[in-house]
Parts: sequence; C-alpha cells; structure tokens
Amino acid sequence: MATFLTNVVSIKPTIFSFQSESFTPLQTRANVFSSKPFPSLSGSSRTRFIPYAVTETEEKPAALDPSSEAARRVYIGNIPRTVTNEQLTKLVEEHGAVEKVQVMYDKYSGRSRRFGFATMKSVEDANAVVEKLNGNTVEGREIKVNITEKPIASSSPDLSLLQSEDSAFVDSPYKVYVGNLAKTVTKEMLENLFSEKGKVVSAKVSRVPGTSKSTGFGFVTFSSEEDVEAAILALNNSLLEGQKIRVNKA
Repeated sequence: MATFLTNVVSIKPTIFSFQSESFTPLQTRANVFSSKPFPSLSGSSRTRFIPYAVTETEEKPAALDPSSEAARRVYIGNIPRTVTNEQLTKLVEEHGAVEKVQVMYDKYSGRSRRFGFATMKSVEDANAVVEKLNGNTVEGREIKVNITEKPIASSSPDLSLLQSEDSAFVDSPYKVYVGNLAKTVTKEMLENLFSEKGKVVSAKVSRVPGTSKSTGFGFVTFSSEEDVEAAILALNNSLLEGQKIRVNKA
C-alpha cells in the first residue's frame, strides 16, 4: 500500500513533491504534506499554500522619523520664575533655528512652573542646544536641558537608553512614591517640582519593561526626613501636567 501511494502522488509533480520513500502508518498528516509553497496551476505569480502549512514572516520595525517633533523638542528645566517666552527664545536661538518656545505656567496661580520646551527646526539644532545650554546658569540657577523623548521603536526598543536612566537613579532611605503621573511626566519634571520643597537627590519615572511607556508612577529621593515630610505635606494632591498626583513615603 505504501508503494502504491508514492506512485500515485508522483504522477503530478507540479502539485506535490515527495521523496521516493515509503511512509509508515505512524506518520502524521503534517509529515506527509510539505510546508513549502507550491506554484499555482494557472502559472500566476500568486503563492498558494497547502493545508496545515505554517509560514513565518519577519516583521521589521517601522523606520523612525528623525525629524519628528519628539526628536526636536528640548526640555529646559530649573529656569527662574521671571523668565518669559521671549527671554527663553532669545537664549535658545543663539544655538539653532527655533520653531516654537513655551514656558509652562500653572493654570490656577499663573506662576511659572520653572520649566519650558523649545521645539527646534532640526535634530541637529536640538542636540546643539542640549550641548551648549545644559548645566549653564541663568540668574543664579543651573538649568537642565535635554531632548524630551528619544524616538524608540516599540518592537525594537533602545534598552541601553532606558537602562542608563534607571541606573542613574540614586536611592536613599528618604524617599517618596509619586503616583497618578501623566504619561508626559519626565524625571526632570519631578526633580524640578520637588526641588521647591527640599534638596532632591534623585528622581525617576517607572517604565514598562522594554519600552519608553510610563507606568504612571515614580520616586523621588531626598537628603533628609524633613524634606520628605515637607514634600508630602505640600505636594500630595497637587497638579502636575493636569493630573492630581499622590505623594507618600515609599
């Protein structure tokens, strides 16, 4: 019977192609059918697959656009409350072509939140601003400047970038948990907000492993227990990026 099956199938090699070997009763149907595509009888370029065939396709991550706004947007933190949009624009445009600048203000008090954003016209301009201005002093305050978001493909994240941010966090016994964070909140925003209430040692926003997506909470460490108590008292239920944050001892 096995020899008869081989002879019948080999009559039409354009449909199936088997090696001239006998099959035992224990062989499964998956073993009999080839997992490779075979050409259609009409001769068209379409590929047809026989039943139970399994195909694997390799998905390539979408190419990132280096000119996207996220790659050209610069965060500028710890600026004096007196700095206006015009003054910040003048500071930034010395190092590159500016598209727009915005100092962030509290919508209730109208006071500056001591940070802003500058969107440059190219990635090169954005990098130049970071290189030239980060660590500079403006009216006695050392400003912090960095790209707001490094473009990361979800299917191929830059793990070294995420790990470096996490490894830079300095832990301390004087630490607070910050919950209900907006997805746009960065560690620089946390440092800037909490530094108004005490000496901040470090801060971080927790990320979903392997991605740049925020988990909605973070941590801030201080140099003393008094700073922890002051931060909780002043900032629990305060607004950050439009959301009420929860602050308590970690």
